[in-house]
This record gives sequence, C-alpha cells and structure tokens, in this order.
Amino acid sequence: MKKYNFNAGPSALPNDVFKYSSEAIKELDQTGLSILEISHRSEKFSEIICKAKHLALEISGLDNNKYEVLFLQGGASHQYLMVASNFLNNLAGYVNTGTWSEKAIAEAKYYGNVIEVASSKDKNHTYIPNDIQILEDLDYLHITSNNTIFGTQFHKFPDTNFPLIADMSSDIFSRKINFSNFDLIYAGAQKNIGAAGVTMVILKRELLKKNIRKNPSILNYQNHVDKQSLYNTPPVFSIYTCMLNMEWILKSGGIEAIEKKNINKSKLLYNEIDKNDSFYGFVEKSDRSIMNVTFGINNNYNSEKFDKMCSNNNIHGIKGHRSVGGYRVSLYNAITIDSVKILVEIMQKFNKEG
Repeated sequence: MKKYNFNAGPSALPNDVFKYSSEAIKELDQTGLSILEISHRSEKFSEIICKAKHLALEISGLDNNKYEVLFLQGGASHQYLMVASNFLNNLAGYVNTGTWSEKAIAEAKYYGNVIEVASSKDKNHTYIPNDIQILEDLDYLHITSNNTIFGTQFHKFPDTNFPLIADMSSDIFSRKINFSNFDLIYAGAQKNIGAAGVTMVILKRELLKKNIRKNPSILNYQNHVDKQSLYNTPPVFSIYTCMLNMEWILKSGGIEAIEKKNINKSKLLYNEIDKNDSFYGFVEKSDRSIMNVTFGINNNYNSEKFDKMCSNNNIHGIKGHRSVGGYRVSLYNAITIDSVKILVEIMQKFNKEG
C-alpha cells in the first residue's frame, strides 16, 4: 500500500505526474526515445522547456516581456551564491527567519556586506518579524517566504523600494500572491513544482542591468538567459516533471483553487492541534505556515505510541527537523484532504487512548 507522504521534500506528486512521466521514461510522445535519453538540444526538449517557462509565467501572472524563467541546477543553496554574485555590489539586507535564511546570509557574505534588517532568532524562529525597518540604501532585500523547519510563513511581504528577492522553495505556487512585487524568485522544485534536481528562477529582466561584477560564467544569470537555460546540460527529466506539474495546477483550477485546498488542509490540522490536549503548536498562530505544520506532544503523552500508530496507518515523513524536534507535517499541493483527515483521526484516537 502506498504511504501517505508528508515529507518536507522530496514531496508527494500528483498522480498525473506519475502517470505521464512513467510513460515518458519508456517512450516520450512516440519519439522512439525515453525522456531520459533525448538530447537537451533536440526540438522535442525545446518544446518541453519552452512550455514549462510559459506555464510558470501563466500561473504567476507575469509578463513574458518583463520576466525571464530559468531552470538551473544546484538547488536553493546554489542560488544563495548566485544572487549575491550578481547583485551584491555594496550592501544587501536579509530577513533572518531560520536555517535557510542563515545559510543564504553566510553565502552572501563572500561577496560583500550584509545586514540583518530583522530576525526572529530571539524566539527560536517561531514568528515572522513585522517590524522590518530599512534605513540603509540596499542593493536588494532578501526573504525566505516559507520556513520548512520552523513552520512559519510570510502572509504579508515587506514593502520596499529596493529589489525584493525571495527563496520560495517550499511554498511556490501554493497560494495567490502578487508575484510582480518581486524582482527575483527562486525555488527548488522538489516540494511543489516537480521532482528533485532542478531549481526554477523567475527574474525581472531589468534586474539583470544591476549586475556590474565580473563573476564566474556559471554564476552569471545573463549567461543562462542568453543560453535559454542550456548553458550546461540541464536536468531534462526534472524539467519535464515541472512542466507536467504546472499543467496539473492549471487543470486543477489554477492557483486560486490550489490555495483554497491548501488552506482547508492546514485549517483541519491546526484546528485539531489547538483542541487536542495531547498536542501543542510551535509557532505564533498569526505566522503559521499553510505548507509546514509543526507541533509537539505534551509531556504526559507517549510519543512512541503515537509514532507507532502513524506507522501502522502508513503515515510517512512527519518527524520534525532534528534542530527543532517534535513533528512536521508538510501539506504541499499534491497532498489530499483525505490524507490529512486520516492523520487527524489518528491524533483523535491517540488522545482518547492516552
């Protein structure tokens, strides 16, 4: 029996993605070749990557004449370096909301001066700072829109005159936002938009003019734009799954319908945490993530018993990050409401049995 996959990533994928990608592994669209062996410079792959770019802009509601979509390798970790390499000339501002923000800050410091304009470190990143005051002239402001480890999420984005850059790896295309407020967005695909191995970057073409540093070729966004994401051999299969997944988002009613489902899933789980005296939430209610729900078990309840109950019911991937402990349930786009209901039923049964 297939498990209910609540992993923080790689995450569950829609059935359509499994169906069409598995067929393509055998043979892609009557080409006589597998998706795993077609040339990245073939006409067929050109169609795939062009469609993937078009779908990303359609879902985000961005103008093709103003924004460029790239599919790159190296994950969000590589983007920490690329962002600073291209755009940190004097001073950059970062909002520190957890582990991934801290990693981004550390990489940026190789290229210039960095300030933390706000931080939630004083309370172990259990909230999103709302007192972001920017006094300096910045090259850009960087945020992490959703924090997988701690379970917090920006529900209101900073209003700034500087370029706004966001790591959206764990909540890209999970809710309706004004994507045009951002100058650059990057997201590892393995949570909401596809299989592991590729990172999607959406950037404003005007931002490219701010790159005045001579940097290594592989780190230069303009090189990847000029080569249409083919500067080096791209992860063909991962890009194909991104295309399939974005098709699924539109078939499912678009980002508005996806958001509604995600909110319903998170409300169901948060409501159970709040009313069930076996459990308690980790983060401020106003800053709770609709993607990653973090919680713990109260001391007088047996966590080993709860773990066994979950395992016996094919609940997979809910252990909290080692730096936080407790539990983390990831509710990415492909997670169904029915799977959340099963988890909630287990939590209710656990509470009754003690």
